[in-house]
Amino acid sequence: MNTLETSTKLEAGTTLEASTKLEASTTLEAITKKVIDDIRITEEDAVILFQEADLLTLGALANLKRQRLHPGKMITYIVDRNINYTNICLSKCRFCAFFREDGAEGGYVLSQKELAQKIEETLELGGIQILLQGGLHPRLELGYYEDLLRFIKSRYTIHIHGFSPPEIIHISRQSNLPVQTVLERLRASGLDSIPGGGAEILVDRVREQVSPCKCNSREWLGVMETAHRIGMKTTATMMFGHLETLEERIEHLSVVRHLQDKTGGFTAFIPWPFQPGNTSIARPVSSGFEYLKTLAISRIFLDNVPNIQASWVTQGAKVAQIALNFGANDLGSTMIEENVVAAAGVSFRLPESELIRIIEGAGFLPNRRTMDYALL
Repeated sequence: MNTLETSTKLEAGTTLEASTKLEASTTLEAITKKVIDDIRITEEDAVILFQEADLLTLGALANLKRQRLHPGKMITYIVDRNINYTNICLSKCRFCAFFREDGAEGGYVLSQKELAQKIEETLELGGIQILLQGGLHPRLELGYYEDLLRFIKSRYTIHIHGFSPPEIIHISRQSNLPVQTVLERLRASGLDSIPGGGAEILVDRVREQVSPCKCNSREWLGVMETAHRIGMKTTATMMFGHLETLEERIEHLSVVRHLQDKTGGFTAFIPWPFQPGNTSIARPVSSGFEYLKTLAISRIFLDNVPNIQASWVTQGAKVAQIALNFGANDLGSTMIEENVVAAAGVSFRLPESELIRIIEGAGFLPNRRTMDYALL
């Protein structure tokens, strides 16, 4: 129904406000029908859904998308550990409470002995993977990272999911080598896959404010495209709820979807809300309502990314459990160790038994997986 047809059907005395609401309702119905008919939505559609659709409608639409991709009741998770090999970082991101400047008190680089102890503990707890990330250390070059990977692989059978795009760009600059060369040498030394950290919001207006010393959005996407091209799988993330607009949040989803159309290399998408504690960005913590809406929109919009992960690390068990009915088909990691979010004052801890309880309590069936979502 166009605007002219709508106006002729309005009763005498109807206000312009009521007319506008009717038009908005009609537009929302059309977008909802798109989702139901499995037609890809646009960025503009996503903004309208976020602004106009009620929470339960978004949840139902996201759940429909999830069921199409993952019929049945299975929810996956992985047993792994976050290991931050250093917290020394020159980036000085405004949202980060974890980093230390080079030479500052509390700065560290893990020794091989400390690293070995963490990996052995992980294996004893049934872990199959480590998430290996750190700061942008001003004095570590490519040889250090190659030695680190070879040390791990020579002693342990474990998947290394490591070095987010900002780290890869930093190593490339430090070593004066192309990104592809860096990735190929890291992979030859034992790197198995790349996490989607450091994405924040993939819009340079935002990145210039929150992380001005970190790689820009084009560079982040370039690392991922290169990794996919040489056969490495990666994940993608989005940290929202700080200095971005709603439209920029959707733009982030759009560039991820566009790259996935080209490469198909993203295994999962993980949206998580900014945690303002101990940071220099004064923003209220995103509500569970905001998180669930963003999660649902992510599932609806990213029709080519197979898995959407719930963020219990920032939201806690109860909201994460609800998220399983808002498009998420994965509960992430048991997170044997986590330092970055904890430094912002948020510290949820869930052992594997609790993850299983959450999944079963929501009416689903738990199943362990690998990084590339092969079932164990």
